[in-house]
Amino acid sequence: MYSPFELMIAMRYLRARKAEGFVSVIAAFSFIGIMIGVATLIIVMSVMNGFHIQLVDRIIGLNGHLNVYVSGGPLQNYWPLLTDIQKTQGVVSAAPVIEGQVLVTSKGQATGAMARGFTLDYFEHKPLLKSSITEGSIADFHDNNVAVGVKMAERFGLKIGDMITLLSPNGKSSPFGTIPRTAQYRVAVIFDVGMYEYNAGYVFMPLDSAQNFFQMPPDTVSLIEVTSRDADQVDQLKETLAPIIHGRAGLYDWRESNSSFFSAVEVERNVMFIILMLIILIAAFNIISSMIMMVNDKARGIAIMRTMGAMRHSILKIFILTGASVGIAGTAMGAILGIAFAVNIESIRRMIEKLSGTELFPGEVYFLSKLPAVVEWNEVILIITIAIILSIAATIYPARRAAKLDPVEALRYE
Repeated sequence: MYSPFELMIAMRYLRARKAEGFVSVIAAFSFIGIMIGVATLIIVMSVMNGFHIQLVDRIIGLNGHLNVYVSGGPLQNYWPLLTDIQKTQGVVSAAPVIEGQVLVTSKGQATGAMARGFTLDYFEHKPLLKSSITEGSIADFHDNNVAVGVKMAERFGLKIGDMITLLSPNGKSSPFGTIPRTAQYRVAVIFDVGMYEYNAGYVFMPLDSAQNFFQMPPDTVSLIEVTSRDADQVDQLKETLAPIIHGRAGLYDWRESNSSFFSAVEVERNVMFIILMLIILIAAFNIISSMIMMVNDKARGIAIMRTMGAMRHSILKIFILTGASVGIAGTAMGAILGIAFAVNIESIRRMIEKLSGTELFPGEVYFLSKLPAVVEWNEVILIITIAIILSIAATIYPARRAAKLDPVEALRYE
């Protein structure tokens, strides 16, 4: 522990006089560097965490945890297989789904989209879908009524009751080639799932309407979506389902279908952690510079304290405390600033966008319509711990140099 004498001298050295102004400036830059480094690291990691969590929640909320499919074609005569899957322990729900590429046209405009057909029961039992309806009623999701995303509705100027035309490249064969199949549908629901890709590029249809449009028999679908109790524990359910679907269909989970994307996010997250940690490391080197200059500046004072009976370990502790105080104070301020910024980042984004008139977080680039941030306290503690360790480690060499200072030599050249 520190004695009152050691604490008093360390605090005195932190209050620089005019003659020590340059040393004080370097110490201030060290403090600011560590504060900015810690704050930036907490903010960036919180945004990356929020981005990952929100993306996973929406992907899982809009798709099944497991997909049962037939490679190279539709899943025919799916009812017996669907019944067997629904009876399997660990399966919360299983539903038939049809997917296909379409061209959406309305009011003289056109865009490519993914048409997705499912039952009304499926719609009602997807909390993310059901709660995302901004206009219209889920009760109207039948016959030739469809649901479109809010971004698609904005692009075409669609309202409830407007008509859209879907065009499928898989049409009828004729002597002049394949004639694309077209059909008109009424917009009955407009949704906002908070994910730009779905809001702008998906059309949801009743299952029977999708079967008619894509010319599939009533017993044929694209795949069967299976939902488990826990999306992170799908491996056990895959092992249970494997013998049931063996020879009848294939099986892949949500991680496999999005593996490249999540791998890229994880790599980016790790790289950002390393890069931003270098900021803290550079600030720690500034502490070394300021402490070495302080030792040289205080050489006479150190010599006097030694001649008056101060032990080497006391000098060592004084300078460790002096340098570590800068790092610990910078870390504390950086943590407070970073947490406060991360918690209020969406409000801050909106304010900056309003003041600057620019869009900082375009949904078409980042997939999500809001800037997410989730503060993981374990990460915050890890960042604070690393910053403090680096700050203390940076003081060891200058402090040892001060402790080894020969008082006779120091006083001789004064």
